[in-house]
Amino acid sequence: MAVVALSVVERRLDAVRAVLSGAPVAEVARGVGVSRQSLHTWVARYLLGGVAGLANRSSRPMLSPSRAPDEVEAAVAELRREHPRWGARRIRLELLRADPPWHPGEGLDAAAVPSTATINRILLRHGLVKPRPRKRPRSSFVRFERPGPMQLWGIDIVGGIELVNPVTGELREAKIVTGVDDHSRFCVMAQVVERATGRAVCLAFAKALAAYGVPEEVITDNGKQFTARFAKGGEALFDKICRNNAITHRLTQPASPNQNGKVERFHGTFRPEISEQGPFVSLVEAQGAVDVWVAHYNAERPHQALDEQAPVMPADRFTPTKDEAMLPLWVPPSLEIAPGPAAGDAQVTAAVEGPVIVATDRPRRVPGSGAPVELDKVAPASGNMTVGRQQVWLGPERSGQVVRVWADCDWLHLSIGAQRIKTLRSRLTVNDLDVLAARGAWPAGDPPAAARARAREGVVEVERTVARTGNISLGNKAVAVAELLAGRRVGVWIEDHAPLIFFDPATRTILRTRPNTLSPGDQYTLQQAVPTGERPRPAVEPVTVQRRASATGIIAVAGQKVPLGRIHAGATVTVHAAEATLAIELPDGDTRVVRRTNDNAVRSMKGQRPRTA
Repeated sequence: MAVVALSVVERRLDAVRAVLSGAPVAEVARGVGVSRQSLHTWVARYLLGGVAGLANRSSRPMLSPSRAPDEVEAAVAELRREHPRWGARRIRLELLRADPPWHPGEGLDAAAVPSTATINRILLRHGLVKPRPRKRPRSSFVRFERPGPMQLWGIDIVGGIELVNPVTGELREAKIVTGVDDHSRFCVMAQVVERATGRAVCLAFAKALAAYGVPEEVITDNGKQFTARFAKGGEALFDKICRNNAITHRLTQPASPNQNGKVERFHGTFRPEISEQGPFVSLVEAQGAVDVWVAHYNAERPHQALDEQAPVMPADRFTPTKDEAMLPLWVPPSLEIAPGPAAGDAQVTAAVEGPVIVATDRPRRVPGSGAPVELDKVAPASGNMTVGRQQVWLGPERSGQVVRVWADCDWLHLSIGAQRIKTLRSRLTVNDLDVLAARGAWPAGDPPAAARARAREGVVEVERTVARTGNISLGNKAVAVAELLAGRRVGVWIEDHAPLIFFDPATRTILRTRPNTLSPGDQYTLQQAVPTGERPRPAVEPVTVQRRASATGIIAVAGQKVPLGRIHAGATVTVHAAEATLAIELPDGDTRVVRRTNDNAVRSMKGQRPRTA
């Protein structure tokens, strides 16, 4: 049997005829699957319009009292046509301004300004925007923002400015070094440069620091202008400026521009609008156009991310921290392209406008004078650091540490955290010192206190690495130190008619003493001799050694004999040698403490091996 599908109008007509023939409305409505009110509506529409009245109709109301007035729609459409890049949120913020710059004196009442969604619908009705598919809701995004200004700057490099040669008409692209404050979105830096070299970036950064003060943190990508993270060694100039001004330098993960999203979003607004004004004939003209745009952006342009309900400019939320009472700004001498101020002026100054960046009260070094210099270097992963043309071995354990280098033509003094770690003969020439000064080294003061030579007749200090056999070489002679110290760097205190003292160069505590086999005066011919520091001192912490009791039950520690009794003859005991006592752990578990009768250094760590017949 064939089943005929009825249309909507036919089903409604059958229900209406059933009601008109006397069937109960409730039963007919239940059979059709609609409410009684809907069925009564069908009957009324059938009686007025016949079968045609049962067709579907639009539910749109005839009137909409809440619709935006015609003058509001006209203002929205006019703003969009005058500024094709303005979206609904920007148009709403402009309508909220009491005296808008686009039509002075014609601002709308705040109550008459429609919402962002209404403005979007107006633009769609007028065909001024293209309909787009629904995106992820803004409420699902997790946004972060520092609670105050000058806490974090986002810094990056962007292209988009074209320079034209007025003679040949050739175009080339310039770069802009940009910086945005995280809290206020205030543009602190927008410097046009011919090429984005490390020096050009640091010049722009130094200019921003001098103009607004020093932020707590900056965040950049991993470009070679900002960091030597992926380089083989050394320290980038940008990193050095941050470190010396106590600025925490944060780096984004590779290929993650969203981690520096605020400055990237700034580029989305800045680059299209500034490129429309080009091409420019010179860097000066391009910089002038950028400065005008930045001034308008900071002080006159409402920022949509700051407040969607009221127009807020970045300058309203930004407060610089430049204060005369704060510490002076540090910049490397290579960026000091202007003469320094008069003597006695200890405050670092900077010119915000023009090519002059900074001038300091640092004394000027005369090239060719051979005067000592100081510089900071980061120890590479290999532990083999280069100072000029001279290599200095520090060891892999010091990788990543900042080393302060004091250098002249005679000595190299290396310190970490105000603690001298190494002193060696310098192979640098006067020209090498001048090159270091040109690359950022500054005139040095006095050498480190521990490295200052003292008038000690017949005293020499050297450093050696203990060999695997426990020996070192002094004047082509093998001197036994201790197998326990194999591979360790030790200092040797050599004095006429006195035993050799081996000590830890970092703490200058005595490790061992050995007889002096050198002839008087031989110490002056030793290689890598360094100026003497303070005399090594005995270790404050107890030294743990082992001793084997003799046949009569006697042990000797640092030249002091201690009888244990014949019951312990031949036994090996552990002795903790402190500054004033000797604590002896006996084989039966008892501990005997005796007073030390001398201050001799402990020479050997292990007891004598048993003799075999």
